[in-house]
Amino acid sequence: MKISYQWMSQFIQVDLPLNDQLELLTDLGLEVEGHQLFESVKGSLSGVVVGEVLSCVPHPNADRLRVTQVNIGQEENVQIVCGAPNVAQGQKVAVATVGTTLYDAEGKAWAIKKSKIRGELSQGMICAEDELGLGDDHDGIMVLDNDLTPGTPCSTLFAIEQDQTIEIGLTPNRADAMSHMGVARDLKAGCIQRNIPFQWSLPHTNHFKVDSTALPIDIVVEQPSMAPSYRGITLSNLTVKPSPQWLQNRLKAIGLAPKNNVVDVTNYILHELGQPLHAFDADKINGKIRVKTLPEGTPFTTLDGVTRKLDAEDLMICDDHEPHCIAGVFGGMDSGVTENTKSVFLECAYFDPIAIRKTAKRHGLNTDASFRYERGIDPEIGDFALKRAALLIKELAEGEISSDPVHVAQPLAEPSTLFLKFSQITKTIGQEIPKDELIKILNALEIEIINVTEEGFSMRIPRYRVDVTRPADVIEEILRVYGYNNIASVNRMTTFYPAFHHKTQHGFNQTLANALVGQGFQEIINNSITTPAYAALSPQLSALKAVELLNPLGKELSQMRVSLLFSLLEVVAFNHNRQQRDLKLYELGKTYTQHEGGYQENKQLAIALSGRKEKERWNSSLAKADFYTLKGQVLSLLERFGIENYQTTETTQDIFAYGLGISLHKKPLVQLGEVAASISDHFSIDQPVFYAQFDADALYSYAHKTAVKVQDIPKFPSSRRDFALLVDKEITFEALQKQAFQVERKILKNVDLFDVYEGKNLPVGKKSYGLSFHFLDEKKTLTDKYIDKVMQKMQQAFEKEFGASLR
Repeated sequence: MKISYQWMSQFIQVDLPLNDQLELLTDLGLEVEGHQLFESVKGSLSGVVVGEVLSCVPHPNADRLRVTQVNIGQEENVQIVCGAPNVAQGQKVAVATVGTTLYDAEGKAWAIKKSKIRGELSQGMICAEDELGLGDDHDGIMVLDNDLTPGTPCSTLFAIEQDQTIEIGLTPNRADAMSHMGVARDLKAGCIQRNIPFQWSLPHTNHFKVDSTALPIDIVVEQPSMAPSYRGITLSNLTVKPSPQWLQNRLKAIGLAPKNNVVDVTNYILHELGQPLHAFDADKINGKIRVKTLPEGTPFTTLDGVTRKLDAEDLMICDDHEPHCIAGVFGGMDSGVTENTKSVFLECAYFDPIAIRKTAKRHGLNTDASFRYERGIDPEIGDFALKRAALLIKELAEGEISSDPVHVAQPLAEPSTLFLKFSQITKTIGQEIPKDELIKILNALEIEIINVTEEGFSMRIPRYRVDVTRPADVIEEILRVYGYNNIASVNRMTTFYPAFHHKTQHGFNQTLANALVGQGFQEIINNSITTPAYAALSPQLSALKAVELLNPLGKELSQMRVSLLFSLLEVVAFNHNRQQRDLKLYELGKTYTQHEGGYQENKQLAIALSGRKEKERWNSSLAKADFYTLKGQVLSLLERFGIENYQTTETTQDIFAYGLGISLHKKPLVQLGEVAASISDHFSIDQPVFYAQFDADALYSYAHKTAVKVQDIPKFPSSRRDFALLVDKEITFEALQKQAFQVERKILKNVDLFDVYEGKNLPVGKKSYGLSFHFLDEKKTLTDKYIDKVMQKMQQAFEKEFGASLR
C-alpha cells in the first residue's frame, strides 16, 4: 500500500525526522518496505532557468532552425539552436542548461549536452511545456513573463511539489490502516506511548449545508443483510473538468492517474479515510436507487467495457429500469461521470464483506473499493465521508448540494466488549507492564476502558477495529504499541506448550509426526487445489465425483484433490530434478469428493519412499528402498498406536503396480505398494516410488484402543530354529505365519522371513522361503527335545495345509 507523506502530514505533524517516523511505523506493525521521492514535475526543473533571447537569426544550414544568443544570468551569453516557430528576440524563455536532465512522457531520462547542430554550436535547449512536464503543448516554446530576471531558477516560478511515497507491507487483518488517516492514527498511538510531541488534525464538515432539494433521489434497499448501510446525496450544476494541481499531486504520489474533479474526489476520500464512494451521473438514473440482486445470467457491461453475466447473489445498484453498478466492486459503462455530466448521485455504503468478496472473486475483479469492503471498513464513518466528499465536489466543480442526505440502514451491532486479565498479559508477553502504561496504550488505541479491577479491565473495542475480537488480539495491540524491542531479553529460553492429551486429535497428530520424523521422514504440505488431468491417470479416481471450483485461477488449479498421491509425486519430481533422489516424505492432509448428500472431506496420511534407504556414508550400505522397507514403516506405525489383529489382502487399487491392503474389522485402513509405472512416467520419475496412503480418520479411531502392556525382561534364554520350505508360488508368508501360531501359541513368539528364492534348480511354479522361528518360555529354560517336537508338528502342518516340503 502506498502512502503519501505530505498527505499523512495533513493529519499528524511529528517532531521527528522522516526516517525515524518510518522506523516507528515499522515498530508499530505497519512495515515500511521502502520510500522514494515523488516530484509533481519529474526532476523538479533542476538546471532549468529563465533566459532572455538577445538575438534570433536563421540557421545558415537549415531553413527551419534559428540560432539564438541567450542571456541566462551568467557572465557570458550562450548560443542555442532552436527549432520552435515562435522563438523571437526579446522573449523570456525557459532554458535547460548543459548538464540538465529532462524526462519524456514515459519518465525516461535524457541529458542536455553541448553539441553542434548542422555545424552550429548549441549550449542548451529552449523548452516547450511538454518537454518540462508542465503541460501537453508542443506547438512552440514556453514564453514567460517579461518581467522575470534572467538566471532565475524556473523551479521557483511554478508550483512544484516534492513528496515521499511510502510503501507499507500491510497485513490483511489491518483494515483500519488502509487509509492515510488509519496510518496517521497508528503513528499517533506510537507518539503517545513514547511521549513524542505531535500535532493532530482532522478535516471537518462543520460548514456542510444543503443548497436546495431540487434533485431528490429515493433509496430502496431490497437486500438489507448485504447492504446494512446505504447513503446517498445529489449535487447539481457541476462543471466536470481536470482537478486542481494539489489534488492531482496527491493521487499521483500514490500511483493513481487523475481522471476529473468528481472521480478524483471519490478516490481521494477512499485513500484519505478508507471509505469507498461511487459517483453516478444523476441524469441517467430513472426513478429510485434500488439496492438488490438480479436474476442469474443477467448481462452487465462494466467500466472496462467487458460484458459480464451476473450471479443471482451479486448485489447490484440499480434504478427502476436497469443496473448501474456491481455494488462495492465496479461501476457500469453507461452511468459513469463524463465531461458532459451536470449532476451526480454520490453513494456511500457499508456492504457485507463476505458478499463483496464472493462477487469480486466470481468476476475476477480486484479494485481499491472491493479490497477494502472485503476486509471490513468503519461502519460509522459513512456520514462524515459523504459530507466531506460532497463539500469537495461542490468546491472543485462549482456546483451545489441539491438534496438532503438519504440514509437507509439496519441498526449497528453493539461494539465488542472484552475482559482482559493482567495475569494473561504478563504470561503472554513474558514480562509485566505497569497498569498505568497499559491504560495509556489502550487510550492511545482509542479502546475505551469501561472498568478496572484488581484482576484486569473490561473494555469496549471501536467498531473500525474489525480484527480485534479476542483478548489475544488486545494483547497483540498492546505489545506492538509498547514495542517488541522493549521486551527485555532473558538468560534462559522458555517455551509455552499448550496442554493436550496424547489421545486427542492434536496429540495423535503430534505422535504421528514424531514417529515419522524419528524414522527420517520429512513433512510436506501441498496445495489442496490441483488439475483435473491428474485424476485421468487412474480410472478408479476419475470415477469419483470431484469438487470443482466456481472461480478457478486457471484450468491447472480448478479442482480439489481426490488423492494425496499426485501432489506428492510433484514433490518427488521436483527434488529429482535438483539431484535429490533419496527421499522419505509424508503429508497429513485432506481429500475432497462430492456425494448425493453433499461434500465430503477425508483426512489421509501419505508416505513415500524413493531411492536409497539411508544417506550415503563410508560405513553404510547403498541398499535401495523397496516395498518391504515401506511395509516395515507402515507396520511400525500401526504398532505405535497399538493396532493389531489386522487383515492383509492384495491391493486392487490401480495407482499401484502391486501392493497390499490392510484393513481392521473389515474397514480399509491403509493401501501400500509401488506406484504404477504409467503414473511415475507422467511425472518423469525414473526410479521406483513406494507409496502408502492411510485413512487417517480410521487410524485415529482405532489408535490407543489397546491398553499398553508392560512386561519384565525374560529371565530365560530364547531359542531359534529355521526352515527352508519349498512351496507353491501363490503361498504367502502371512499364511505360513498364521499356520505356525495355530500350531504353537504358548512358546512361539515370532516368525520372520529371512530369504525368498525363485529361479534355477527349483521345480516350475515353486519358490523357496527361509523362515526363522523364535521360542521363549517365560517360566523355564526350553530343551532341544521339546523344541524339536514343536518343529516337527509345524512341518507336518505345512506339508498338510500347503503341500510344502523341506529343502
